[in-house]
Amino acid sequence: MTKDYKQLTQDISQYMAELRTLTPDAMQGFSAMAKGATADGALDKKTKEFIALAIGVSQRCDGCIGFHAKALKNLGATRQEIAEVVAMCTYMGGGPALMYAADALRAFDQFSAEG
Repeated sequence: MTKDYKQLTQDISQYMAELRTLTPDAMQGFSAMAKGATADGALDKKTKEFIALAIGVSQRCDGCIGFHAKALKNLGATRQEIAEVVAMCTYMGGGPALMYAADALRAFDQFSAEG
């Protein structure tokens, strides 16, 4: 079964919107943390997104892979950069990481295909 990361992120986004309605304080706190963590500092946003993608691969989180692959596409990452990041994930995480590394490249390709 091929995963559709565009559809997956849309589905998750729908339910995250519901959580924002049901638990606004918690979701505002999460959003504030995300904004602070991803802001340019000693590391730029693109580098931080590479780290987030790597963590998504290592934690086997399809949603994380989808959202961070999309963010990296929007930040101008290349397919080669994605491949090198997921190669490090595979090196550090072995076979299970390789399965999600392939999915991370698939997610990047799916978001890149939209133009």
